[in-house]
Amino acid sequence: MRGHSRMSWIDTHCHLDADEFAADRDAVWARARAAGGTIGVLPAVKAAHFERVRALAHACGCAYALGIHPLCVDEAADEDIDLLRDALSRHAGDPRLVAVGEIGLDWFVPGLDRDRQQRFYLAQLKVARDAGLPAILHVRRSADGLLAGLRRIEVAGGIAHAFNGSAQQALAFAERGWRLGFGGAMTFERARQIRQLAVTLPESTPVLETDAPDIPPIWLYRNAEARARGEVARNEPGELPRIAGTLAALRGWSLEETAARTAANACAALPRLAALLPTPSP
Repeated sequence: MRGHSRMSWIDTHCHLDADEFAADRDAVWARARAAGGTIGVLPAVKAAHFERVRALAHACGCAYALGIHPLCVDEAADEDIDLLRDALSRHAGDPRLVAVGEIGLDWFVPGLDRDRQQRFYLAQLKVARDAGLPAILHVRRSADGLLAGLRRIEVAGGIAHAFNGSAQQALAFAERGWRLGFGGAMTFERARQIRQLAVTLPESTPVLETDAPDIPPIWLYRNAEARARGEVARNEPGELPRIAGTLAALRGWSLEETAARTAANACAALPRLAALLPTPSP
């Protein structure tokens, strides 16, 4: 699509620190910037990655979040909550630290310790509340559990990343002032529920994300046969403008309107982002 380079896009969820980008990380982010990417939010997934994510955010001009992912809690130590609290305190004055995340619950992957996930989720909500920071939530078949936690422990809003729940659950998040992340899954016509939510939710709700290197859009998708041949479907933050085109088409927005609305929503969810954005040219 033409005109992407003249618009600014915020990728509210990008794992640029992932090993999949080890060989060409600088080039990946350069492509994103060339496509109009203004800033990315890099969420940590485990305590051992906190400093790596922070350093990368500073090196590439991005924002970051610190947290322990629900898929990582089985290998995490109980003391990692203290490490999170200490890191947030140590970097409290860092303008690039915008949230606690990626935290949450995952009721999809079998064999995980749900009780331990729940303990880590609630503990990290308390840390976010005490730090006065919003949260970035991992939600996979767990929206009701996440909402129950938010009713118990009030935090300063945030983003429910890669949302794929019901309309009722989506509205429950929206009514609490939370934004919902839309990315590659939205580009699949068979993802009817996600696409319907993209259309019907209040315009103040959607934010854009890639979750790179994961959740590739349909044009990068590889079926089982292709994957068996060794073909890789690595998502990149540079795909965000094209993903945004899907949201624009679904909502009947122009690309300019989509960029402006989703950026405003991202800054409302993560208020520290606003100061990191470039000043518009007169």
